Amino acid sequence: MPHRWTIAFDADDTLWHNEKFFQMSQNRFAELLADYVDPHDLRARLLAAERRNLRFYGYGIKGFTLSMIETALAVTDAKLPGHITLALIDMGRDMLAHPINLLPHVDKVIPELANSTQIVLITKGDLLDQERKLAQSNLGDYFSSVEIVSEKTAAVYQRIFARFETPRVMMVGNSLKSDIIPAIEAGGWGIYVPHELTWELEHAEEPEHARYHRLESLGDLPKLIAELA
Repeated sequence: MPHRWTIAFDADDTLWHNEKFFQMSQNRFAELLADYVDPHDLRARLLAAERRNLRFYGYGIKGFTLSMIETALAVTDAKLPGHITLALIDMGRDMLAHPINLLPHVDKVIPELANSTQIVLITKGDLLDQERKLAQSNLGDYFSSVEIVSEKTAAVYQRIFARFETPRVMMVGNSLKSDIIPAIEAGGWGIYVPHELTWELEHAEEPEHARYHRLESLGDLPKLIAELA
């Protein structure tokens, strides 16, 4: 196994919790605007704003906060009370300050694999926030390379994979759309570890491919690598 694999990991909801903080904020968002709009309609309008704003703000909490404010202004006919605006801004700040909680098995699997092969981190989102989370996770020293990108496409993966000298590259993540399918298209292996919470814009169908594997737990990864070797 040494020198045969480069194992790349996604960060959010693969190594540590992330989506649950967005969902908690969405619930609070619905409470703040309960007098103006039905919660289901509000969620649909917020998701549409997030989708529309990705090309302007990218992924992450800052873009999410701006999308909440935009949606709130729309559903209140631009008569959003100041205290709600301030509450939304505070929600964004709170999300940016939330502590890092590692997912099960991460604290054992990452050091174990780092002792026998090259592991790297490939994540997308806001640069400062992703750097903060990585620093607080205490995992940074295990990765030989950290890539924070604005989008995960096959072309992006090809560019990153080309720098690795190992014959095989494996991408491990919880998003079929961002972590798995484009990594396979780029010539790598895609190892899908589902998370119970997944953002709607990250949903995709599982691929039928020889280089695709699904694990129920990150704790199963060392065994899979040994089998593939």
